[in-house]
Amino acid sequence: MQFSNRFLNLVQHELNGFDSIAELENLVIYVAHTRNEGTPSLEVVGQMPRNSSKAFPPIENDPDLQLPSPDRRWYPLQDGSVLLGVIRAERFSSEDQWPEELDQKLQSSSLVLSNCLSLELDRARILDELSHQKEQIRMLVHQLRNPLTALRTYAQLLLRKVDPEGTQRDLVEGLLSEQAQFNKYLLALDQLSQVQISNKVISSSRLLMPPLLPQAKTLDLLALLAPLIDRAAVTARLQKRQWHDPGEMPDWIKVPRPASEGVIVEIVANLLENAFRYSPVGASIGLLFLEDGLCVWDSGDPIDFEDREKIFLAGFRSKKVAESKGSGLGLMLGRKFAEQLGGTLELNLKPQELDYSLPAEGNAFVLRIPLI
Repeated sequence: MQFSNRFLNLVQHELNGFDSIAELENLVIYVAHTRNEGTPSLEVVGQMPRNSSKAFPPIENDPDLQLPSPDRRWYPLQDGSVLLGVIRAERFSSEDQWPEELDQKLQSSSLVLSNCLSLELDRARILDELSHQKEQIRMLVHQLRNPLTALRTYAQLLLRKVDPEGTQRDLVEGLLSEQAQFNKYLLALDQLSQVQISNKVISSSRLLMPPLLPQAKTLDLLALLAPLIDRAAVTARLQKRQWHDPGEMPDWIKVPRPASEGVIVEIVANLLENAFRYSPVGASIGLLFLEDGLCVWDSGDPIDFEDREKIFLAGFRSKKVAESKGSGLGLMLGRKFAEQLGGTLELNLKPQELDYSLPAEGNAFVLRIPLI
């Protein structure tokens, strides 16, 4: 656990209060900690004398503590019945009774540190929950962009079909105006929820989006993908580029799939959005079903080789798209979703290797999923 400087300074302040006690050899403050493997431990957060050359390991690793000693006492740091830590006090060897004044002073320090440690743990828990909420909000905002883009696309297509002098034109233009306003609010919400994202792995439980069909055990994946395919065809018409439908369907997509595979729709939506946003004008785009998955491809300039893996890192944006809008989360989320399914999401710079009908050069994002 990462403790605040305020708490560590308080620990040191309490330790400094024992510097003048001559009979006290050393004083060590431990805090309870759970290791990655789930085993409990008591880790050192402060000691006196501060500049001592003696290193104090976690309690369970300290062989000196296996032997009882009349010159050592323990003072628990606890919140009710919960042990938060402990103070270990050792005096120089003596035949005298443990000083009453020292005992009272140590009890007082244990009470102060117990209260402060309890507050410190509450603070860490609240900050973790806030960070969790910010992550979830940012991811939900990112996913909202897909249906919002679809609304804009269909409204633009409708605008082309209505009479320039007709009353319906005002309605469609109003839809586009409201969509633009909604997008501004969405962008503001995204900025409010910004958190610094590192390249550390985010726990998978925090990546899970609300399930598409919470009451269902299976789903019709093809039916869920159909609106994305229709949307892509419309977008291609608006952008005056060629769109390639999936064509022949493999056996795996014709049968009911586990409900957990609903995240495939999110992956494909993000991949298609990226293809239309970042591939150059005139580049073809398509969706192809494979025997063990699918791929979204484009015939644009291949992504730089040195960026091939970096694009799957949270927040990374290559130099070519640095000026474009985006959160840098889509591919990271896509790969995490794929791994949760037991599959993979990779970039293939030669789409034709997947199917002879695809372009020789370009970008093909390949999603492999376990077959059932």
